[in-house]
Amino acid sequence: MDKMIVYHGSKEKVSEPEIRKTRFTKDFSWGFYCTILDEQAIIWATRIDGMGYLNCFEYVPRDDLNIKRFDEISYEWLDFIADCRSGKTHNYDIIEGPMADDTIYNYVEDYLDGTISKEAFMELAKFKKPTHQISFHTIKALSCLTYLESKEVTRDE
Repeated sequence: MDKMIVYHGSKEKVSEPEIRKTRFTKDFSWGFYCTILDEQAIIWATRIDGMGYLNCFEYVPRDDLNIKRFDEISYEWLDFIADCRSGKTHNYDIIEGPMADDTIYNYVEDYLDGTISKEAFMELAKFKKPTHQISFHTIKALSCLTYLESKEVTRDE
């Protein structure tokens, strides 16, 4: 894999990425989350009050890292997200794949609650707009990122 530009949407400029442990775990557990989709990062940055920053980084993969990739929503992806959202941890440095946005996450919750099957989840999820996330879970993983710039962004109404 060649180098690529990744984006981190935030309420503040982020030139030094860090892994923060928060009250709630995310799709791939605690980490520094980015995306290759600038419009998705802008949504993350502006979700609270319509203003934020699009933080841009160059990502250069390293062969010595433990990287997990999900090319699409799958049973394996669903089980992995269910485990992470339930508080389980993993040993990956970097994880890349689709994001469980609000709608998809509601389906994940239904699956976790036992109100829908895996098959029903997949049927509901397949019609959703593609998303992307890449999360960095270790200091070694963060060393693959080089800060480029931060741009102030607003949500288009």
